[in-house]
Amino acid sequence: MQEEDKAKVVNALGGTKGIIDSTIPSLVFLIAFNINHNLRTCLYISIAIAGLLALWRLVRKDTLIHAISGFIGVVFCGWFAWKTGSAKSYYAPSLWKNTGFALVYLISILVKWPLIGVMLGPILGENFSWRNDPKRARAYSQASWIWFALFAIRLAIQIPLYKANQLNALGVANVFLGFPLYLVTLWGTWMVIKSVPITKTKN
Repeated sequence: MQEEDKAKVVNALGGTKGIIDSTIPSLVFLIAFNINHNLRTCLYISIAIAGLLALWRLVRKDTLIHAISGFIGVVFCGWFAWKTGSAKSYYAPSLWKNTGFALVYLISILVKWPLIGVMLGPILGENFSWRNDPKRARAYSQASWIWFALFAIRLAIQIPLYKANQLNALGVANVFLGFPLYLVTLWGTWMVIKSVPITKTKN
C-alpha cells in the first residue's frame, strides 16, 4: 500500500482536522465555565468558536464536511446542556455517540462484516472482494477491534467521571481521549491494514 492509500484512509476515518475542530470548542467551553460559571455565556462562546473554525475551513477551501459536522455536534451539545441546565450535560452526547459506535463496530465484527473493511474496501479499490481473502478479512477485523477499543476506553473513563459530576476531569479527559487517542488508533489501523496486500478485484 502506498502513501496515497494512507491519505485515503486518513480522510475516510475522519481526518485530523475534524478531530481538532470538535475538540477545541469543548476545551473552550470548559475554560470559560471555570472562569465565569455562566452556562449560557459559555455555550455561546463554544458555539461561536465552532462557527469560526467552520468559517476558517471555508476561507481556506478545505473539506467542510468535518467542520460542519463538528459545528452541528457542538450546537447539539450546547442545546442539551442548556435544556438540562447542567454543564456536565455538554458531554452527554459524546457518551451516546461512543456507545453507538462501539456497538456498531462490535456487531460488524461478530457478523463478519468488519466496519473498517466496509468503509475502506471501496475507497481502496477492492470493494468487498476482501471478504474472500482470509488474511485481508482478518486484517480488517483486527482494525475494527482497534476502533472498538477506542470507544470502549473512552466510555470506561468518561462514564464514571460523568456519574461523579467531575466536570473538569471529564472535560480534560475528553481532550486527551479525543485527538491523541484518535492518532494512536489511526496509526494502529494503518499498520494493520498495510501489512496485508490489497485484494485484487475480479473483472
